[in-house]
Amino acid sequence: MNCSRRDFVVGSAALAGLSAVGATSYREIKAVLLHLGYNMWYPSDTELRAKDDLWRRAIDGAVKSGMNMVVVDVGEGIVLPSHPELAVKGSWSPDKMKDEIKRLNGLGLEVVPKLNFSATHDAWLKDYARMVSTQKYYEVVKDVIRDVSEIFGTPRLFHLGWDEETAGHQSKYDYVVVRSEQLWWHDFLHTIRCCEETGSRPWIWSDFGWHHKDFVKRCPKTVMQSNWYYDESCEGFDLSKKDMKASRDYLQLYLDLDKHGFDQIPCGTNWVSGYRRSKGLKADEVIGNLVKFSRANISADKLRGFLTAAWAALDTEENLNKNLAAMNLLDTAMKG
Repeated sequence: MNCSRRDFVVGSAALAGLSAVGATSYREIKAVLLHLGYNMWYPSDTELRAKDDLWRRAIDGAVKSGMNMVVVDVGEGIVLPSHPELAVKGSWSPDKMKDEIKRLNGLGLEVVPKLNFSATHDAWLKDYARMVSTQKYYEVVKDVIRDVSEIFGTPRLFHLGWDEETAGHQSKYDYVVVRSEQLWWHDFLHTIRCCEETGSRPWIWSDFGWHHKDFVKRCPKTVMQSNWYYDESCEGFDLSKKDMKASRDYLQLYLDLDKHGFDQIPCGTNWVSGYRRSKGLKADEVIGNLVKFSRANISADKLRGFLTAAWAALDTEENLNKNLAAMNLLDTAMKG
């Protein structure tokens, strides 16, 4: 299972497609992550959480706040032709998703799909989540990436997740899976290859690089990076502070990714960590501080825009408002 970048082969057509997604073709991305599916954690739901009326109101909010991209967390949200068994009650049909993509495009919103192949966030894979790193798993991964790419009309970007695959993040799960070293790289590169073979550019969460210093050297440069920094411990954005301990590696990764030539879409939030809640603090300032930090520290030709994630399902008025607030905060920050 010893897999290196030399083992990672991309066809000439895929490379041509990626080269077209270069610096000149990018407008500054102002993106919001919205959850259609929500089975990225355990225990998983047997019915789709996202409600159509709240979804439409979230889209209205995206337009109003000047977003130009919606990243759709798909998961169990669509009945996939190759694996309809992954669907739950209320999952959208492919045609419904295609019609919605057309509607959003007409509103000026680019639509990007997201699946998550981290073993911490793959409840949407149902039984296949207990087959990680098997031949059947690799086949399913290829199938679902192909299906989603076709439904979304070969999007220029395709988010593959890959965050938080640690034992700590699965400490309350009944079944724990953590790939390490060469096996992690093998499976990671498999999803990258499957994505690029469809003609889309892979996009991932970058946090594997927090504690694996070889990540910036081994990850293919074609992969769009979204390092995320939520200032959960309230240590701020100043790397010169000597007392910054919990967050230093998280913040430093933006600089390391830039040094190694990666395109970046930093991700911020208005989600409130447990530490902040214990102090009675909100997180409304996080995205604004992240935008300032990124613009000051990431090369202008590598900073492709920003993403905000409220991490709230579109199932209640309260959660809808969290998503709307996240978009408004990003809009204000990027105008500043």
